[in-house]
Order: sequence, then structure tokens, then C-alpha cells
Amino acid sequence: MTNPVAEIVTFALAPSVTAEEFVALSRQSEAYVRAQPGFLFRRLSRGADGRWSDHVVWRDMDTARRVAEEFPRQPFAPALMAAIAPGSAEIRHEEILWQMSA
Repeated sequence: MTNPVAEIVTFALAPSVTAEEFVALSRQSEAYVRAQPGFLFRRLSRGADGRWSDHVVWRDMDTARRVAEEFPRQPFAPALMAAIAPGSAEIRHEEILWQMSA
């Protein structure tokens, strides 16, 4: 059995983009992400330091890597990526070894 994988993308917004605008742009990717076999969970958050995190949980590493490769080629991606400050994005894929929920 393979463990699920957390995809964690951290970034800063481009100076001219508001939080509301970025959330609206992110929502445009919802149908695509939901339609991917192996999608389990997604959350978008912003820290006190102004950096953002997009957390996605996938069934396995192969799925996470495939979607990360295909994502930039989707129709919504250019506007979403333009809203992120150049050079600020970092993506990591991590195997989930333990989790807890309410």
C-alpha cells in the first residue's frame, strides 16, 4: 500500500494582486483538480508573513507528479501563475506518514 502524498506549493502574490482576486483565480482550477483520479483534499492558506500555501493531498506520488506536470498547460493556469510573484514559488511533494483529524 502506498501512502498519500501532500503537494505543498508556497509563494507570494504579485504586488498588484489582492487576496480576493487570487482566491477567485484559484477557484477556476477547482473543476480540473476535482476531476483528477487520486485527488483527496485541497486547502489554500495565507500566513501572517503574507506568504501563501496551496496544500493538495493526492492518492500517490505518481498522481501528484503527473498533475503537477499537466497543471501549467490548463486554460486557467496562465492567469493564476501570473498572479504569483516571479521567483517566489516552491513546490514540494511529501509522503504522508501520519495524520489526525477531528
